[in-house]
Amino acid sequence: MKRLFLFLATNLAVLTVLSTVLQLFGVEQWLYQQGAGINVQGLLVFSALFGMGGAFVSLAMSKWLAKTGMGVRVIEQPADAGERWLLAPPRLAYSTRTPPTPSPPACAVIRPWWP
Repeated sequence: MKRLFLFLATNLAVLTVLSTVLQLFGVEQWLYQQGAGINVQGLLVFSALFGMGGAFVSLAMSKWLAKTGMGVRVIEQPADAGERWLLAPPRLAYSTRTPPTPSPPACAVIRPWWP
């Protein structure tokens, strides 16, 4: 819920800044004088739709692009000692009374990213 609120708040802030800049520079009056016939409110709605749509597309593609671009695979079941070490929970340095927190899924590099 917090992420959705921050997403909408950020997009609303961008549209507010865009609207303010267009009003400060008098773009709407200039377009009217030039006979362009562009509705600035319609332009803002169009910008909002394409901006939010682009953000959702980027979000949908980001995980796949990161894994493919870096050549990693998610380790679900460790196959050797190195993978087991990656998935092992961290050892507590000072106290063993509190249980360790679950670690996020680990990834292994399939191929190096350098040439």
